[in-house]
Amino acid sequence: MPTITLTNMQGASVGEIELPDELFAADVNVAAMHLVVRSIRANQRQGTKSTLTRTEVRGGGKKIYRQKGTGNARHHGNRAPQFRHGGVVFAPKPRDFVVSVPRKVRRLALKSALTCKANEKEIIVLDQLALTEPKTRRMAEVLKNLGSPRKALIVTKESDSLLLRATRNIPGVKLSHVGTLNVYDILAYDFFIITQEAVRHAEEVFAS
Repeated sequence: MPTITLTNMQGASVGEIELPDELFAADVNVAAMHLVVRSIRANQRQGTKSTLTRTEVRGGGKKIYRQKGTGNARHHGNRAPQFRHGGVVFAPKPRDFVVSVPRKVRRLALKSALTCKANEKEIIVLDQLALTEPKTRRMAEVLKNLGSPRKALIVTKESDSLLLRATRNIPGVKLSHVGTLNVYDILAYDFFIITQEAVRHAEEVFAS
């Protein structure tokens, strides 16, 4: 098992913790991570854009000028794509952008992303993360003590409204919990900060 320093909220070392091999020492599968990230990004698209084709544009029923003798090209209506207010060629229509990924591939990608963070030494494990008040400056002090860069993903065992209120106004910092952990967030942030109990809970949920 990979061993990493266990840190407190003041940034001091309080021991060591062994990370589970199933999550932090797995074989890295780049293709699986790419597919899952593409799926997450695609699933965020609304797919509601819609424009009108020449058959859907209102008007244009009358022939704009006679067929011959004008020197112009032959036209029927003025709703063809080359005219102002005309229809759109290959107009985008509402569609579903969802990319389905098998559960085993999603699990493989998650383990690969966590292993990448461990290999790059971009993981900080906290013995605990608890605030007495939902103040942004308190969380900012914790991040400063940890020496974390501006972009950091903080993972707890479960949702905590107090921590959420203290974190949501800090640019580049996102609070998540084990139940909402995903590959895109892990890879998108420079540092992965996770509590000790969240590590154990993640092992129970994802190690199988």
